[in-house]
Amino acid sequence: FVFSIWYHTWHAFLLYFNNKNKVMKLYALPIRFGFATAGCLIAYFLILSLMGLHTNPFYSIFNGVITGFGIYESIKFFKSSKGSDFGYGMGFTAGVLTGFVATLIFTIFFALYSTELNTAFLEQLSPTWYDKYASFQAIVFFTVAIMGFATSLVLTLAFMQLFKASNNLKKKRI
Repeated sequence: FVFSIWYHTWHAFLLYFNNKNKVMKLYALPIRFGFATAGCLIAYFLILSLMGLHTNPFYSIFNGVITGFGIYESIKFFKSSKGSDFGYGMGFTAGVLTGFVATLIFTIFFALYSTELNTAFLEQLSPTWYDKYASFQAIVFFTVAIMGFATSLVLTLAFMQLFKASNNLKKKRI
């Protein structure tokens, strides 16, 4: 009886650990691409900062290009690693996870940069709003996060149109 309980407990533990390992393998690649994308976003922001262009919102358009490239590559590598097991849901999850990880890390960096490294940054970004609203910092950080999450979602949906399997029937030549 004791052996049976020990055996079933051990078997349940191994099944749990094995499934947990599969889940971790499923998310490891998109998380790594998310970190790489965040690193590129941070490097781009710091280069703009060195040139004094980081207060011009026009240059943030290129953030979408960087994020898009990271998401595209993440889905592409994920599809090649899964082969025939690749499905729309798996690719969508990989793309969204990549974008969300990158956005989260960049938003944390942005908050630290604007509150600790360059405290005059937010005032330079928008002097009118800085003086008018007491919670201007929170508004900017929230906006950066929402813009990143929305960009990630839209780009993932767009890129999955390229990677999904076609449901169209093949036309027969007459």
